[in-house]
Amino acid sequence: MTLKIRIAVTLLLCGLACGGIARAETISYADAVTKLAEDCGADIKKYCAGLNLGNGRIADCLEKNASKVSTVCKGSLSSVVASITQREQAQMAYEKVCKHDMSQRCSGVKGDGYILACLIKAEKHVGKACNQAITDAGWR
Repeated sequence: MTLKIRIAVTLLLCGLACGGIARAETISYADAVTKLAEDCGADIKKYCAGLNLGNGRIADCLEKNASKVSTVCKGSLSSVVASITQREQAQMAYEKVCKHDMSQRCSGVKGDGYILACLIKAEKHVGKACNQAITDAGWR
């Protein structure tokens, strides 16, 4: 398995709980993998070689070796995890945040994907919080 695939699997499985960051957009999983491969690849090879990197083990390994891991890698890992966490939180909160807008703008629409498409199409008439949740969730 390539390093990028290992990191992608780790990101999807790690479930790290970090505070969100205030940003207009969150990073995609693909961009997160690319960023970590670029900024942490050497550290992962050096300090985590041979380690099964699933279930958050990569983050554990990098944290365990924090005194030796490059500053660039530490910063990238922190920002990537925070952004991915924000994305996942927005995806989980989307229905609650957008409930009013769904009932006002998309009441006759059936199906989650169609409702989301309706909200995106009606962006100018949808509340700021709902629009932000859709953007943070990575759906726009």
